[in-house]
Amino acid sequence: MSAKLRICFLINPNSGTDRRQNVPALLAQYLPAEAVDYEVRPTQYAGHAVELARQAAAEGFRIVVAVGGDGTVNEVGRGLLGTQAALGILPRGSGNGLARHLQVPLALPAAIRQLANPAFQRIDVGYINERPFFCTAGLGFDAHVSRCFAQAGTRGLGTYVQVALREYRRFRPTAITVTMQDKTFATSCYVLAFANAAQYGNNAYIAPLADISDGLLDLCLIDALPLWRAVRVSVGLALGNLPASGAAVYHTCSQVQVQAAQALGFHVDGDYVGDAREFAVTLEPLALEVAVPARYTEIVT
Repeated sequence: MSAKLRICFLINPNSGTDRRQNVPALLAQYLPAEAVDYEVRPTQYAGHAVELARQAAAEGFRIVVAVGGDGTVNEVGRGLLGTQAALGILPRGSGNGLARHLQVPLALPAAIRQLANPAFQRIDVGYINERPFFCTAGLGFDAHVSRCFAQAGTRGLGTYVQVALREYRRFRPTAITVTMQDKTFATSCYVLAFANAAQYGNNAYIAPLADISDGLLDLCLIDALPLWRAVRVSVGLALGNLPASGAAVYHTCSQVQVQAAQALGFHVDGDYVGDAREFAVTLEPLALEVAVPARYTEIVT
């Protein structure tokens, strides 16, 4: 008789717009007791999930599940780097970018059921100024909106759109110099996104051709955003055809350096980190194992 699958669920009680769902009750209902041993541990402060994930991996849990949004996923993933445990996701955030890319069901009962018999896939891990990211990182307007969104007091797509529209009228691009491989060029930065996965979240596809296991980052550069281009970008994000729209320039590389004329805000997986004038971005291939629905590995292999 095979041993039970050991899973540790790390719950961020503050994630998402609907906190009424009783996750422990759903786990008891949808996880088969004969196949899975599990524990539930709540996070108590920012960064706590990193510590809890490391502890769970050291205790021998095969899967450590982030129950929350992309920020919680980032914390749990950071804690699992260099361990033998795999990252699982129960999406409960505003955007759920990595969950969507990995085709994790957004409905919690379905996401819970697939964890009882998951497939496993290794993914690349990006770093910006030594901060890991699994989905996207970026400089400029998206980071600025992330900072304002965090201060908005409410969550959800509607709030994000309101913040983005308000800040669009205020934000101005910054001069930057970009070095990748053997190429250096000067440009303006309204948005410079580093995409390991295809989307920010909410099916906003910043880099629809991104492959999370190909050893490359997809860079999306928008040097300015007049109104006509903002419309193209918005439509391209929604339809997943931004590269074909002519509103952005794309590059692929495994490392890049950026120097900015003045301090620029940056984010990792949608969470604002801070401001800097110099950025070193790298990629570590296949550095994290994730638990995914079986159909996902069937599609990508």
